[in-house]
Amino acid sequence: MIDLSGKTALVTGGSRGIGRAVCTLLARAGADVVLSYRSNHEAAAETVRRIEASGAEALAVPGDLSQEESVDELFKQVEQRFDKLDIFVANSGIWARASIDTMTNSQWRETMAANLDATYFCCSRAARLMKAAGSGKIILVTSTAGQRGEADYSHYAASKGAMIAMTRSLGSELGPFGINVNSVAPGWVRTDMTEPVFSDENFEASVIESIPVRRIAEPEDIAGPVLFLASSLARHLQGSVLSVNGGSVMA
Repeated sequence: MIDLSGKTALVTGGSRGIGRAVCTLLARAGADVVLSYRSNHEAAAETVRRIEASGAEALAVPGDLSQEESVDELFKQVEQRFDKLDIFVANSGIWARASIDTMTNSQWRETMAANLDATYFCCSRAARLMKAAGSGKIILVTSTAGQRGEADYSHYAASKGAMIAMTRSLGSELGPFGINVNSVAPGWVRTDMTEPVFSDENFEASVIESIPVRRIAEPEDIAGPVLFLASSLARHLQGSVLSVNGGSVMA
């Protein structure tokens, strides 16, 4: 039922984890995919291989999206290669522990730059292209942390909460131009980023116990809802937040 043939998608943070799963699934649905990544060239090349294995075109663009110049270069390459953008998935970001009484200004600023500034820069440019075309899908990957907060990660939760607010604001602003803006808010997911905390078997067991479905999500569990939001099946969803967390947060 989902056919993205002829569509061009851009996924930030697409070299691994949730981003790689999203890139792969969008390609399987027929979309050509551009992925941005920070510096892991080998991981990006593997994502490109998976995209091309589905018969889709792929383009990997390195850069630090907290820097406006890198975002300009990314969108320049999207336009040069595909001359349009139909789907934008804001997935890149960082998650680093810091208690509020010991958090440094640089730790706060680093998280806000990577998670929120990058989203703003990219959404701004995606909106320009999509408004000119009269259609588009913007999907922000947020977090349960932005819905309920998260102890020792207040900077991360604040950035994701802001992204949820941005989802609703842009949904209202861009809807009249034929652009759907929605969010997927994952709970715990097994990725490279969370692997260190799950190395503690007791902690892993406590997380599983806190999830009603009694399992930790895999990246593909998040990619499915993203694909849905990128499709015409979600054409009447606007400013929505899909909570993909196994029931751990029912917001």
